Amino acid sequence: MVALAPDVVLASYTPAVLALQQTSRSVPIVFVGVIDAVGSSLVKSLTRPRGNATGFLVFEYSIASKWFELLKEITPRVSRVAVLRDATLSAGIGQFAAVQALAPTGVELSVIDIDDAGEIEREIAAFADGPNGGLIVTPNRFTTNHPNEIAALAARHKLPAVYPFRYFVEAGGLIAYGPDEGDQYRRAAAYVDRILRGAKPADPAGAGAHQIRAGDQPESRQGDRP
Repeated sequence: MVALAPDVVLASYTPAVLALQQTSRSVPIVFVGVIDAVGSSLVKSLTRPRGNATGFLVFEYSIASKWFELLKEITPRVSRVAVLRDATLSAGIGQFAAVQALAPTGVELSVIDIDDAGEIEREIAAFADGPNGGLIVTPNRFTTNHPNEIAALAARHKLPAVYPFRYFVEAGGLIAYGPDEGDQYRRAAAYVDRILRGAKPADPAGAGAHQIRAGDQPESRQGDRP
């Protein structure tokens, strides 16, 4: 793609942006679906990106604590919580740390690191063998590409679960709390337009360019499954 010398590239999620930056540090990139832009080294800072990338954060780490709160609200007896994450991403580590910071004494936290579908199924099944368990599903390449499979696993093992996007609920999940992904793409189109008109991703905020922005206030969505 970079070999085609585009005027700007729209990229979704951290791995895709990293791959593009490894190929070119000059082609402008507008990203969506990123969680930790600074920790992932996509930009130098949120207010002054400085490099060839700018865009929108889909989550702040604080939202992970809200997932935990919701899980306790819908299942007050939960005493064991497993967090599905991608430990290769800084966001996966940061979100688990946010959940840890909120977890009260008496709640056992564990992680299920995403490797492959078979391994996740085995680990969820093993976790479900214990009493009063619940899941927090964080966004990453695997979970967002397999909402039906993840929701089905939780249902099969009777584990209440909180998901990051509404389409998990549409796939049969219990409840979701997160931003409208479609809105980020609509906003990103305006950033692309500015770059095509001559703005630079590295321009400082307020100079007609691109302060990194978080998504809108998240919305909750609950499914019909008890």
